[in-house]
Amino acid sequence: MNPRFLFALLTVTKPTVTALVLVAAVSGMYIANGALSHFNLIFCALISIGTASAGAAALNNYIDRDIDLIMARTAGRVLPSKMLEPITVFWYGMALCFISLSVALLFINALTAMLTALTIFIYVVLYTMLTKRKTPIATFIGGVGGALPPVLGYTAIANRIDEQSITLFLIIYTWQHPHFWSVALKYIEEYRTAEVLNLPVVCGVAKTKNQITIWSILMAVTAILPYALGMAGFYYIICAIILATIHIGMAVRFQVSGLSVDMRLFYFSIIHLPVLYGIMILDKL
Repeated sequence: MNPRFLFALLTVTKPTVTALVLVAAVSGMYIANGALSHFNLIFCALISIGTASAGAAALNNYIDRDIDLIMARTAGRVLPSKMLEPITVFWYGMALCFISLSVALLFINALTAMLTALTIFIYVVLYTMLTKRKTPIATFIGGVGGALPPVLGYTAIANRIDEQSITLFLIIYTWQHPHFWSVALKYIEEYRTAEVLNLPVVCGVAKTKNQITIWSILMAVTAILPYALGMAGFYYIICAIILATIHIGMAVRFQVSGLSVDMRLFYFSIIHLPVLYGIMILDKL
């Protein structure tokens, strides 16, 4: 098979995002079990969650192919650069989603299958199709789907939703907003040209900076929950406080500055989340 074609099939699934989704899912599995000993179940869960993320990403590429062509940041993606036909990407995405739900239903449990279907529906339909271009509220809707992977990992092992899985959800949900808005400010003119009505485009730089600070504080609050619930111990809470203090400090500094973009905040957010989850896991060893 043509290597270029295979590369395009891989690229359209946003493999970096899918890898991060799987890391979050594994974190949920570990928190649910205190170990990673259910190897067959873990393997099936990784297949299901990975193909769900890949399939949803392919469908996102299919739906957004028109605005991806307009924006310089995305013009090199598979569909704008005509590496694949749109119909190929559509059916590829649908097939991956079907595989994901089938594996979840047959080899994991009904709860995880239902939540996987919900994740795909939120990201593809509610976010990408219905709200992304029309309202800043889309970020809050899409954030629900983006915060579910650790819950999927948790329910795959525990087959229940409880305060621990909700806590894992809330940490990622609150993290996503300052993370996305930090980089959205950099591409505000491209979003405006493509008529994507996200927060920076609709409300401007100052209000976006204010929201970044507010949601950085909210993440700091949710990061305390694992300690309060006994999910993690002393080392976790110390690291969580240090990370939150740095994040909030950077957000406040950005807010009071005359800058319209500060990518340092974006890059720190990339570090913040995996370190926080990593410390949570290490604290359970």
